[in-house]
Amino acid sequence: GPTAISSPRGRKCGAVRMAQAEADVPATSLFGADRRLCSADVLSPLEVRARIEVAVLNFLATLSSPSSPAIPVLPLISRKSTNCSLRSGLLSDVSSVYLSYAFCKRSLMRENDAKAFVRVWKVMEMCYKILGEGKLVTQRELFYKLLSDSPKYFSCQRHVNQTIQDVVSLLRCTRQSLGIMASSRGALIGRLVLHEPEEEHIDCSILGPSGHAITGDLNQLSRLNLSSDARYLILVEKDAIFQRLAEDRLYNQLPCILITAKGYPDIATRFILHRLSQTFPNMPIFALVDWLSPFKCFFCERKHFLMLICILFWLFVF
Repeated sequence: GPTAISSPRGRKCGAVRMAQAEADVPATSLFGADRRLCSADVLSPLEVRARIEVAVLNFLATLSSPSSPAIPVLPLISRKSTNCSLRSGLLSDVSSVYLSYAFCKRSLMRENDAKAFVRVWKVMEMCYKILGEGKLVTQRELFYKLLSDSPKYFSCQRHVNQTIQDVVSLLRCTRQSLGIMASSRGALIGRLVLHEPEEEHIDCSILGPSGHAITGDLNQLSRLNLSSDARYLILVEKDAIFQRLAEDRLYNQLPCILITAKGYPDIATRFILHRLSQTFPNMPIFALVDWLSPFKCFFCERKHFLMLICILFWLFVF
């Protein structure tokens, strides 16, 4: 198996949360990354900060080892499609996607990896600070913070996006747990009522053509109670088409829910789409998309995601 950073033994930690975090770290790898099936944990800010502290201690322990000091690699769970596993529930029809135990590595000693290695620590440092302040930031806001703090390592948004994935793979927690909120572009409208605890319900069938803006707060989306008498869910790629269908009140003639990510499958829209598919498992989902070459990436990513939750019917507009 791959070389992993072992948990330092004998180190005394004053904070109880640090001791608990270290107790959860298996001897073979950081945060149980060697389990057969791995998924991202939903953690409190204190738990995430404790995991970051343990990662720092593990790094320093290896670096200062009296017998064989070395700059350790960062063992990240591989996010390649070949490392994905689909597991069906025993008591339900719900399936879950897991990453298996295969690793990829970030090393300071490899020329192509050196900057990516440093970026991981920079993002963890920034997330540690954000969580300590009790705040949430979008990926775009995080980029500007890192651009101001470390312009040498973060020259574009792509660097931040890739590094966030690395940190999630290292700490095995969700982006939301890191204090990073999804920036949503999506909207929905139609035969759907949204109920949030202690809030007024939202009837999406009486809204204007812009529909209901999907929040980027995944915790808020997870708290929603959903009710609907729709027979179909229609995923619309183009915002202009979405608004036209909403203006025509298509859902009054055809009992349906319309949802759009306005050309890009952001996390929040994918999250609520997944919730809808789980809440209404017998509701068929149709996708209304363009087949022009600029949207092939959109098509592939959306299709890959939806294959895991339901049977999808594709409606192509030429």
